[in-house]
Amino acid sequence: MAAPNLLNPNTILGKTAVQAVTTSATAVVTNASASGKVFKVNAIIAANVDGTNAADITVDLFRSSVAYPIASTITVPADATLVVLTKENPLYLEEGDALRCNASAAGDIVVTCSYEEIS
Repeated sequence: MAAPNLLNPNTILGKTAVQAVTTSATAVVTNASASGKVFKVNAIIAANVDGTNAADITVDLFRSSVAYPIASTITVPADATLVVLTKENPLYLEEGDALRCNASAAGDIVVTCSYEEIS
């Protein structure tokens, strides 16, 4: 099935995904193959919940078994946040795409992703 026409969608659902990041690439948001939907990612925020140590975050768009970096090995200081993406520069996840994250230390970074599921 093809992704919907963005000029005339049937449904737009606002969603938020939250993921504690590990040291291996893990999907925060996945648009299933043949979903008939497109996901408009409006914000990606990485929060370092470790009160002492900085940690690095990598975010990628995973498409057709290839990881395309959005943010690569960026340091997030202890008790700080990093805004990776904002609604001024949205990202669209097509059918079969995933937004993935990994960190230099498991459990130090929590990623919040705000997106719209359009069908």
